[in-house]
Amino acid sequence: MKRHAPSAERNREPLLPVLRELLPPSGTVLEVASGTGQHALFFSRAFPHLAWQPTDADPAALASIEAWRQEEGPPLLHAPLALDARSDTWPVERADAIVCINMVHISPWEACQGLLRAAGRLLPPGGRLILYGAYFVEGETPAPSNVAFDASLRERDPSWGVRELGAVTAEAQAHGLSRERVIPMPSHNLTVVFRARGG
Repeated sequence: MKRHAPSAERNREPLLPVLRELLPPSGTVLEVASGTGQHALFFSRAFPHLAWQPTDADPAALASIEAWRQEEGPPLLHAPLALDARSDTWPVERADAIVCINMVHISPWEACQGLLRAAGRLLPPGGRLILYGAYFVEGETPAPSNVAFDASLRERDPSWGVRELGAVTAEAQAHGLSRERVIPMPSHNLTVVFRARGG
């Protein structure tokens, strides 16, 4: 039942100090598209004061998340919830922060739109949506590895692909989110931080 993704092992350590700076001191973190569950386990251990709510749309991923949780998870790592980011109906009513790692490019654009729409609805004023992954940035020459990655994604599924950061930002603004920071990460990835207005 347990799945293992090498990328989750690689990016969790660089993400940890970033999340230490950005996550709230208490409350619930909603993780969208938790995948194998490795991040949920690792970060829930790193932030024992936060309730960590993993989610995914894939039943096999949900089973993997639960397997990691049952074997090794701390008390505040909740059972995973089925969540299709494209849906207008989400199984949670609020979150103090939302984390989404490597989903935006490995899903249809409608999933990104749904994520941003829900973040605008679920986050309190000042609450953060934290995205991690590959992006194309307007005015910057893209890394050849990201160009190749984009091509491989679109070959697997034409609806996938590395997104333009400007397009994601415009969509976020339409749902009451302001872009707060863009943090360069290893392997030409970015952590992009949006904040719900009013905070």
